[in-house]
Amino acid sequence: MRREADTVYLDGELTLANARRLLDEGAAAIAEGAARFDLAGVTKVDSAALSLMLAWRRRALAAGRDLTFSSPPESIKSLARLYGVDELLAI
Repeated sequence: MRREADTVYLDGELTLANARRLLDEGAAAIAEGAARFDLAGVTKVDSAALSLMLAWRRRALAAGRDLTFSSPPESIKSLARLYGVDELLAI
């Protein structure tokens, strides 16, 4: 995860194996003003990816800001549709 201005760029895996670390890093980025998470570099996901995205979105909304997700891979879009959260995540 790297941040440039208000965008966080994610790469690699968004899975249960690294969810705790990513949750904390994403929350810190949101607290510092991140408004967009770019998912183009994500290579592998499981249902933890959706949990992370929902948690990050909740944190941003609680701080009175919006958070968007750009360039989600098809694997994330498919999982989001399956779980019925694609509209919540606006992907």
